[in-house]
Order: sequence, then structure tokens, then C-alpha cells
Amino acid sequence: MAELFAATMSQMREAVLVIDQEMRVVASNPSARSVFIYAEGAPDAQRLTELTRNPSIYAAFLDGLQGKERAGVKVEGYGQDRRVFDLRVVPLRFGERREAYGAIGIFFDITQLERLEGVRQEFLSNVSHELRTPLTAILAFVETLEEGAVDDPLNNRRFLSIIRKNAARMHTLIDDILELSAIEAGNVSVNQTRVPLRAIAADVMTDLKTKADARHVTLRNEVGEQVRVFADERRLEQMLTNLVENAIKFNREGGDVVVSYERDKAGDLIRVADTGDGIPPEHLNRLFERFYRVDRARSREMGGTGLGLAIVKHLALAHNGEITVSSKLGEGSKFTIKLPIQNGVESSRSAKVDKEARQN
Repeated sequence: MAELFAATMSQMREAVLVIDQEMRVVASNPSARSVFIYAEGAPDAQRLTELTRNPSIYAAFLDGLQGKERAGVKVEGYGQDRRVFDLRVVPLRFGERREAYGAIGIFFDITQLERLEGVRQEFLSNVSHELRTPLTAILAFVETLEEGAVDDPLNNRRFLSIIRKNAARMHTLIDDILELSAIEAGNVSVNQTRVPLRAIAADVMTDLKTKADARHVTLRNEVGEQVRVFADERRLEQMLTNLVENAIKFNREGGDVVVSYERDKAGDLIRVADTGDGIPPEHLNRLFERFYRVDRARSREMGGTGLGLAIVKHLALAHNGEITVSSKLGEGSKFTIKLPIQNGVESSRSAKVDKEARQN
């Protein structure tokens, strides 16, 4: 029985610490030793104060010695890989008098849950902020019209145009949120076939030509006529549309946007390059996060929702591929969709997005 108990304790993911009445550690498991990595030597036989100076841990164990059960004690670690624990301490009772002769504490690692909660709160905060801006403008101009501006022939149509623009922005934002949520939840079907990349790129450029002309940006399709890639045609078009539209928005007037293709050992590489101002290096790692913008004011002015690149990232992952970016200040940026090379004729599967990718 002792061997079974020892084996069980050693395999537990949760850290377990047992103390006596003198607040001295009398038993622990390997997981506990990883929690108190800054203590010298093994936890056993040391006083609790020698293991940690955390007042929350000390107070919880002290209550346990006094016969009180403590649950839901949040304990935050220190160091570069900061971990968060939910600590539960219960008294150990022996004999007829049922007095507490010690206490046992179990540390549940909730680091990932805390991080996900932070992502959720940040997402809700960003959504609220992004919706509040156009909604405030709509309400302000509606009130202006109601107060008499509707009869002002010089301004009433301009006010209506502003209302329409902000309503369209809200509609686009909600569509992007729903689309991204569906992709992250794995509810988007990716039906991959051999598709003509040049034709898809040409359709995207045709759809965006008006926006490009407005900024005097030249769109160039450098994909070969015979190029075929293994992808979902509609989703690939969606990815290219987001990338080319971004390249137009953040390009210089009179600049170029080039869509090109290359195959290497890693797979099919689809590139969208621009001749804009480039992206500062400190922003590159976060560029594909939801609502992340290098220049928030400029992005909102041009109608961006801050979700386009996040959608591209998740769609690329749904194809078992990836999206990367390289940029040089003053020279422009280059986004690369990498798709795996497939030798089969056709396949159909559901998009299963990696859990770590869902947190960005």
C-alpha cells in the first residue's frame, strides 16, 4: 500500500505539500519540488518559511493547522516563467479529539487558464472599443439631424454619408469577428483541390483595382500561368484579398503590390509584397494578433478592423500551412503564405486550428 501511495504521489501533476504543527515540511511530491525551485535543497524537513516568503501560502497553511479549510487561494510565482496556482489547504486530523496535527496543501496549476482569461478579457475590451467608436459617431450625427440639421441642405447628406460609413464599419467588424470565431472553433470546412493560383490572384486584383487606383498603387500579378496549389479556392482568395488590401492601404502613393509564387522543399510559397514604409521590428511578432495595429489611427482611418491578418493566420493553419512576414523600414513588407505540397488529387477536411494559435 505504501508503494502504491508513493507511486500515486509521484505521478500527480498537482504539487502536494504536507506540514506538521511546527510548519515543517514532512512530505512532498516531485511536482512540489518544481514549484519551489528557488529553495535550496529538497523541500522535506525544511520550514515553510524557508521554502517561500509568499504570505498567501503561509496564511493558508496556518489556517489549516488551526483546523480551517482554505480553498481558492490564488498563488502567483516569480521568475521568467511565472506560474499561477490555485491552492487548497485542509487540516490533517488524528485521534478521537480530531485536532489538527498538520495540514496538506495541493497546488493546482492554473497558469494556462489565467492566460486564456486574460486573452478573453483583452478580446472583449478590444471589441467594445472598436464598436464604441463608430457607434458614438452614428449617435452624434443622428442627434444632430434630429435637432434640425435634417433640413440643412448643405450638410444633411454629408451627415448621412458619415452615418452610413460608420454603420458599414460596424457591419464589417461584426462579420470579421464571426468569421474568426468560426475558424478558431473549427467550424469552417476547408475543401482542398488543385487550384489555379494566377487566376485567383487576378480575380483578387480585379476586385481591389478601384481601391488601388484611388491611391495610385500598381497591382502586379507575377504568378506563372501553369501554377497550381493545393488549397481551398474560396479560402485562398480570402487570404489573398486581406493581404493585397492591406498592401494597398499601407503602401506609398504610386507604389507597387506584387503577388508572386515560388516552390521550395518546404512547400508552395505565395508572396504578397508592397513598397510601403515597412514595419518596425518590434511589431512583427504581434502582427497576427487580433486587433493588433502598428498605427491604430491610420488603420481606423482606412477602415481596417484589425482582424484581417488574424483571419489569414488561422486560415493558413487550417490548410496545415503558415503565414510569415518580413519587412525593412523604408523598403516595404513581404507576407508569405506557405502551403504544404500535396500529391493527392483532392481532399476534404475540417479546419482544426492549433490551441496555441487560438490565444493570439
